[in-house]
Amino acid sequence: MDFTGQIILVTGASRGIGRAIARQFAEKGGRVAVHYNSNAQAADETLASLAGSGHLIVQADLADAAAIQHMVETVIAQMGGLNVLVNNAAMYDDHPIAKVDYATWQSSWLQTIQANLLGAANATYCAAQHMMQHGGGRVINISSRGAFRGEPDSPAYAASKSGLNAMGQSLAKALGGHKIYITTVAPGWVETDMAAAHLAGPDGDAIRAQSPLGRVATPDDVAYTVLFLASEGAEFLTGTIVDVNGASYLRM
Repeated sequence: MDFTGQIILVTGASRGIGRAIARQFAEKGGRVAVHYNSNAQAADETLASLAGSGHLIVQADLADAAAIQHMVETVIAQMGGLNVLVNNAAMYDDHPIAKVDYATWQSSWLQTIQANLLGAANATYCAAQHMMQHGGGRVINISSRGAFRGEPDSPAYAASKSGLNAMGQSLAKALGGHKIYITTVAPGWVETDMAAAHLAGPDGDAIRAQSPLGRVATPDDVAYTVLFLASEGAEFLTGTIVDVNGASYLRM
């Protein structure tokens, strides 16, 4: 895979899966826009770790539609275009229905849907306007196994990722004629800061045992799949949702 000359925007690239995706694209010659919301120091660390040159840091609150438009326009103006958008940024918030009050329930749903689904939808819209005028492009959405299995303590997260799956499939049909290819990656447990407490706790061994491989995914496992889907020759996979969960959850 060679991404020399390609410009890639990765949302939520300051750590975890997003950082691994940014690094792998840069290692393959791509120029990467590293998006972050609030952790500027972590974004700087990601930028410093990237191979090559010509990379950029961009900040935006993905719950703010105007900020998303400004982010995409900044990438295009300062980097000279946009070939690949990776909608990776997401939030996870526990809000079990039997334990939270109504105000907390509403707040969790609103914030999660805005960040995980509407943010990705708006970023895709803005990127697609450029891609339709410049020969096409790729959009890769980072979903979750929870979209299929359910998330009893965070139903808004599962719903947002199910919506992301449906959005990707819908836009694959809408944009395929413009040579814009939309795919989705659905990881299970991944070794990230978000999962660290669970993996290090009393349930860690049981989580790892869900996969016959006896482990959870690394961020690089997910990143490699993203790069494959963004690569030349993978166009006919548009509309696909790829599970990256080590056979921990299988679906028909």
